[in-house]
Amino acid sequence: MKKYHDVFGEFIGSSLMVFMGCGSVAIAVLYYPLSLWQVALMWSLAVTLAIYTVKGFSHAHLNPAVTLAMAITQKTKWLNVPMYFLAQLAGAVFASFVLYALINKDLQAFEHAQALVRGEVNSYHSAVMFGEFFPNPGYESSLQVSPLKAGVAEGIGTFVLVLVIFILSAKEWRFHKWVPVLIGLLVGGIILCLAPYTQAGINPARDFGPRLVAYFSGWGEAAFPAVRWSFFTVYIVSPMVGGAAAALLFKRIISMR
Repeated sequence: MKKYHDVFGEFIGSSLMVFMGCGSVAIAVLYYPLSLWQVALMWSLAVTLAIYTVKGFSHAHLNPAVTLAMAITQKTKWLNVPMYFLAQLAGAVFASFVLYALINKDLQAFEHAQALVRGEVNSYHSAVMFGEFFPNPGYESSLQVSPLKAGVAEGIGTFVLVLVIFILSAKEWRFHKWVPVLIGLLVGGIILCLAPYTQAGINPARDFGPRLVAYFSGWGEAAFPAVRWSFFTVYIVSPMVGGAAAALLFKRIISMR
């Protein structure tokens, strides 16, 4: 029964995190010009609240890269990994669908005002709250970001995130009740560093779930970066590799104690 609580927690936590986080990007695009640090702060709050909400009855990974890392270090059974992945993806899809239903009319008005035709190549400018792009559309006039550079950035960002999660959860610190806050602040800090380059996905479910909703909501191929399959290498493979590397390094450190 416990594993079903975990799966439910992954779904609920991922839904809450994606709804609040992607919602903050939607606000910045459609309603109010939030700055990068304000969006990062909203993501910090989203991650923190999501962890607090579900940590009482689940592991609160909320990220396939974290789940993979936990399995590598034997903190999660490999048998449960596919269910966790599916729950995280389903939560991201559900939250994105709800967000889309709420903002679609305003999205259409934005597209009309910007002379964007949903589904055409440049319509990704109205899909940025769903899937990430490199460089961030807000910085594309000043930054050149190759798929390799984007993948390295996503991998390093996820590596840092997962390694710090392991360190914070390695023992019962006196401030352990504040760990979700520290993780949330770390996510916000990573976003501040990486968002101009890749929009800072650092979570395959958070990227792919919303991107699927955009794809089936009229954006089609425009919901994906221009370089074919780069969404897969940059936003799925790279974070998984970064998370796995952090797990292996942590295992090495622990084995040397």
